[in-house]
Amino acid sequence: MYDAPLDLYARMMLIRACETQLNDVFARNLFPGYIHSYLGQEACAVGVCSLLGDGDKVVSTHRGRGHYLAKGMALRPMMAEMFGRASGICGGRAGEMHAADPAIGVLGGNGIVGAGLPIGAGAALGMQLDGAGAVAVAFFGEGASNNGAFAETLNVAAAWRLPLLLVCENNLYAEMTPFADTVAQPRVAARAAGYGLPGETVDGNDVFAVRDATARALARARAGDGPTLLELETYRWGGHFEGDPKKYRSRDEEAAWKARCPVARLRAVLLAGSDADAARLDAIDAAAEAEVAEAIRFALDSPLPEPERALDHVYAA
Repeated sequence: MYDAPLDLYARMMLIRACETQLNDVFARNLFPGYIHSYLGQEACAVGVCSLLGDGDKVVSTHRGRGHYLAKGMALRPMMAEMFGRASGICGGRAGEMHAADPAIGVLGGNGIVGAGLPIGAGAALGMQLDGAGAVAVAFFGEGASNNGAFAETLNVAAAWRLPLLLVCENNLYAEMTPFADTVAQPRVAARAAGYGLPGETVDGNDVFAVRDATARALARARAGDGPTLLELETYRWGGHFEGDPKKYRSRDEEAAWKARCPVARLRAVLLAGSDADAARLDAIDAAAEAEVAEAIRFALDSPLPEPERALDHVYAA
């Protein structure tokens, strides 16, 4: 848990530096597989995860690095996992989309759209039975709200009053399809009423607005009042994956959303107040860039997993 404005800024900058540098490494053909960038959505992850304690759990998506870093996953083993190296947080087995760190409550990413929602409900049920007041958070995209797992999760979570926070990061596009073209009701939060739980739409590029809404939802969950559906309006700066030509959206739209950059927005708030001057924020920026660059070097220098260890951690009944 962290709440100082400078801490919020530092964590958002770490995510920004991570995504920017990974995109560059990918462009130089040094990264295995795909990159699903979180660039532009930093306020969502930090606004939510900054209010979570060690006992709270998070279920992520295929676009999960922002959630991992916001919840406290160590950068070097996370980065090594992205490159599939033996020094990775999961020994190189999880790669870019499936990293996990149960020790800090990160139950993992998921490459299947909507599949993390019932996992979040299961975690919340366990917390409810445990009675310690912890909360589970399930992140998902707006496209997943058209998946049956969404309906099933909301139904059971509301019926059982589970301590679950459902966080929809609505970045307008389900892969390459404009979400508004696939639904009659484009407000995901409006669906909550049909399941008997509150829903709220929030500016996902305003970290303070995200924190305020998250605080209300967490208070409900910890008090035993059940789940909340938060819809965070945001925008992915890149395509569905790096290399996506993005023919389905205009450059004017991209420029308009980049003008609402969540990092620049928080920086402006800090400079307008008494929390920091430009030199201090520049130092935070530089530190984040250097930390990420070192982590990438560590990952590239780390060995690949040994083939004979491929069946480690595989169990059979």
